[in-house]
Amino acid sequence: MLVQLTTRLRQRGHSQYVVSLNGRGVLADALEAGGVEVIDLAIRTALGGASGLIRLRSVISRVAPDVVQGWMYHGNLAATLSHFASSGRVARQLFWNLRASNMDSGRYGGVIAWNARLSRFADTIVVNSHAGAQFHIDRGFDPRRLAVVANGIDTERFRPDVNVRAALRSAYDIAPDAVLVIHPARVDPMKDHETFLAVMCAMPNLKAVLVGAGTESLPLPPNVRAIGLQGNLEHFYPAADIVVSSSAFGEGFSNTIAEGMSSGLIPVATDVGDAGLIIGSAGRIVPPKDAGALGAALAEIASMSAERRRDLGLAARTRMVENFTIEQAVSNYERLYFNKR
Repeated sequence: MLVQLTTRLRQRGHSQYVVSLNGRGVLADALEAGGVEVIDLAIRTALGGASGLIRLRSVISRVAPDVVQGWMYHGNLAATLSHFASSGRVARQLFWNLRASNMDSGRYGGVIAWNARLSRFADTIVVNSHAGAQFHIDRGFDPRRLAVVANGIDTERFRPDVNVRAALRSAYDIAPDAVLVIHPARVDPMKDHETFLAVMCAMPNLKAVLVGAGTESLPLPPNVRAIGLQGNLEHFYPAADIVVSSSAFGEGFSNTIAEGMSSGLIPVATDVGDAGLIIGSAGRIVPPKDAGALGAALAEIASMSAERRRDLGLAARTRMVENFTIEQAVSNYERLYFNKR
């Protein structure tokens, strides 16, 4: 979402700069290809944090931005400290961004608490889900600052493609009439691969492919294949019939569910974050960590005729085109950034 937002804002005439706290990461090349300057502060240790913030202050002085935008918890803290340590802050807005909902307090409680304490200093806190907004309000975030802006999907990039479907199925030796599930998620307790794989073990006639960092190292049943991190998911979604999000917690607005729907897949998701709002009546919502419910939803869809599955998948795509395009999301950000003086 960050790549799509910044590159499209630049196309609309707004200069964009992305500052990374710790390394260029996997998205720097895509940002730079879109004309967005990437600055790496290379903060590796706590002691390096102070010098990194000094460098960030010099970046703000050089660029003289209209908006300093934090992106997720640590980015919010860095943006706040550098914003108030830099000249020109009276004419500049401080934005934060929250991307999750019910995060694990054992892993993230400390940084969430610091965000809550400082939230009143942000001009606007963009949240990508209603569930995420309520989660953070319950933890002490200033509700007057919050604005919900749903993620957007490039519906031209993520679309059905019969040629890609045939080629991928041939490459992975998957029969044309097999019901195929795609599960796009990095390996993390939040994503709950354990429950999904338990379901697949109990449904040997169903095929699945896992996409995401670390998936290639998981122990898998014979009907599941893992292909690791991929940067071109638009070339994988069309091969499947169903997209699954089995997340146990933490999701705000699931990009993978929305991308799969835009690609014409039937979504099945756990009731985490705004999954229900995204899917509407175009798929199935099940409780988190409930293998029985997830398996029943998949079995129901697998038992449908191919024509019925195709119709549901096209209805899912229509929902994305009508409600959650990337252009809609960028326009919402643009209005917040530049019309709120």
